[in-house]
Amino acid sequence: MAGQIPQRFIDDLLGRVDVVEVVGERVQLKKAGRNYSGLCPFHQEKTPSFTVSADKQFYHCFGCGANGNALRFLMEYDKLPFPEAVEQLAGRLGIEVPREGADDPRAQQREKKRKEGVNLLELAASFYRERLKMQEGQSAQHYLSGRGLSDDVIKTYGIGYAPAGWEALKQHLSERGIGEPVQVEYGLLIHREDTGRTYDRFRDRVMFPIRDLRGRTIAFGGRVMGDDQPKYLNSPETPVFHKGRELYGLYEARQASSKLEQLVMVEGYMDVVALAQYGIHNAVATLGTATTEDHLTRLFRLVSRVVFCFDGDRAGRQAASRALETALPQMIDGREARFLFLPEGDDPDTLVRREGTQAFQDRVTCAMPLSEFLFEQAAQGRDLKTVEGRERFASQVLEALNKVPEGMLKSLLLESLAQRSGLAQEQLKVLLEKRAQASQRTLSKGTANGDVSQEQGESDSASSAMPGAVLAAPALSPRSRSQALSPVGRIVQLLLHEPNLVATLPDHLEWLPEDDDAPLCRELIELLKAGRYRSPQVVLAHFQGSQQGQALAVFAKRELLIPKPDREAELKGLVEHLQYVQRQRSPQEEYAALLAQERAGQKLDKEQRRRLASLVMELAQRQ
Repeated sequence: MAGQIPQRFIDDLLGRVDVVEVVGERVQLKKAGRNYSGLCPFHQEKTPSFTVSADKQFYHCFGCGANGNALRFLMEYDKLPFPEAVEQLAGRLGIEVPREGADDPRAQQREKKRKEGVNLLELAASFYRERLKMQEGQSAQHYLSGRGLSDDVIKTYGIGYAPAGWEALKQHLSERGIGEPVQVEYGLLIHREDTGRTYDRFRDRVMFPIRDLRGRTIAFGGRVMGDDQPKYLNSPETPVFHKGRELYGLYEARQASSKLEQLVMVEGYMDVVALAQYGIHNAVATLGTATTEDHLTRLFRLVSRVVFCFDGDRAGRQAASRALETALPQMIDGREARFLFLPEGDDPDTLVRREGTQAFQDRVTCAMPLSEFLFEQAAQGRDLKTVEGRERFASQVLEALNKVPEGMLKSLLLESLAQRSGLAQEQLKVLLEKRAQASQRTLSKGTANGDVSQEQGESDSASSAMPGAVLAAPALSPRSRSQALSPVGRIVQLLLHEPNLVATLPDHLEWLPEDDDAPLCRELIELLKAGRYRSPQVVLAHFQGSQQGQALAVFAKRELLIPKPDREAELKGLVEHLQYVQRQRSPQEEYAALLAQERAGQKLDKEQRRRLASLVMELAQRQ
C-alpha cells in the first residue's frame, strides 16, 4: 500500500511491543540483573557483550556498537526495509498499518513503479536461467563446464545466459506488460539518445545475478566467453543497486552457513563461484569497485575477520594498500583484517583448481595480519639502520595509526612501532596526539610518505620485522613468568619454541581440555599444521598486533629448560596425560564440556562432533 506511515503510529507501536520478546525470538538471551544478555548477532564473539533492556526497550552491543529499538533490530537482523519492519511489528499485535496520503495518485504511482522494478529484475533473472538450458545457451553451458562448475553450483548462484540478440530480453519483458522506460531505469536496456532506440544491455554473456541479503535480484554481472571487451559488464547504478554497498556472493555465503567466522574478499564473480565449487563458501567479491567503507561495515556486522585476497603482482599490492587505508578506520577491538597475496599469475580460481581446497584454506589461515602488512608497507624502500629511514618509517605508521579507532589494537601497534623504530612509546604518543589535533584542524590535510606499493617477498616479511621486538612485548595475560604453567600452557610453550613438534600431535584435538590456554593452543596448532612454520619468530610475526600475539610473547619470554633431545618426549607425555584425564571424566561431564564449548562459539572439530553425537546416544540409552 502506498503512502507514509504516521509517526504517531510508529511511536505507539514501539510502546506496545516488547523488545526482549522480539530479540529473544532470534537470539538466545539470559537474565542478567534487570537486563538480558547474549552473544551479539551482528558480529562474531565468544563472550556475551550484547544487552537488551526491558526498562528502556533498547538493545546495545558493547563489542560492535550495534544498538536500537525493536524496529531497528528487525531492520538490521532480518534485513527488512523500514515499511516491512513496521508491518511485521504491527502483525504481532494484529493491527493494520495506517497510511497518510494513500489515495494520492503520485504516491500510488511511485509504489507501482517500485514494485515493477523488483518484479522486473526477478523476471530477467528467470529469463537468463531458462535461456542457459536451451539450445541457444550451449556455448555458455560448454564454457561453464570447462570452468569445472557443477549443476548444483550453477543453480545455487542462479547463473544464466543472455542471448546474442539485440532485443531478446526486451521482447520477453514487454510481452509481460513491463514498459521500456522501467527496463532502462533498472539497467536492463540501453537507450541511445541519437536514434531513440533501446536494446538489451547484456548480450551473449554468462549472467551472474547480484542478490541482496534477502536473496532478491538487484542487478547483474555479465561475462563474455571469448576475447571481447569489456570482459565483465555490470549493471549501472539504479534505484535498488549501488556498487559501493553491495557484494557478490554475500547472500549465498550466509545461506551456506548460519555461523560464518570469516569472509574472504576476492576480485571477481568466477573466483567466488570457483571457490564454492571446491567447498569454500565464504568468499565475496566487490562489483567493479575498490573496497569501500560501506562494504566493510556490512562485512564486520556479520563476521569478526575479513581476509583480503589479492594477486601478488604490483597491481595487487597497490590494491591491497588501498584496502588497508579503507580498513584502518574500521578496526575497532574485536575485528581482524588479514591480507593474502597469491603467487604471481594466479587468481583464486586457477589456484584452487591446481592446489585443491585444503591448500587454499591453509593459505587463508596463514594470511598476513594487518599489523605486519602495515609495517611492511611503511618499511618499503627505507633503510631502518639510519636515523632518516626510521623517522620516515615512524611518520608513515603514525599517519596510519591516526586513522585507527582508540582501543587495544591501536595501543599494541604503537607499542610495536616503538620497538621497531627505537623511539620511546610516550614520545610516539605525543606525536600521535599532535597529528590527531592537526587533522581535526585541517580536516582534509594529511602527510604523504611516499609510495606504499612494494615487491617484497613473503620470506622476509616476518623475519626482518622481528629482531626481538615482539619477544620484548609486555604481557596482557594475568599469568606472570613466575607462575607455573598448566599442561596446555606447557604445550603452547613447547610448540612455540619447537614448531616442528606439531607433527607428533594426534590428528584430532579431542585430548585438549577447555582451560584458559586452550583457545590459544588450538589456534597455534591449526596455524602450524597449515603453514608448516619452523621458526618461533615467524610464528610470533603471524600474530603480531593481536591479543594472541601478546599472550604468545609471554610464553616466548619464559626460558624452556627442557633439553632439546627431550622435548618431543615431553610433548607426547603431556598429551598422554591430558588424554588420560579426559578418559576419567564421566560421560555427563564430557558431554557438558563439549556442549559448553559449542555454546561459547568455539567450533568443534570433526572428531569432537562425532564424540558429542556418541555421548548423546549413550546418555539417552541410560535414561
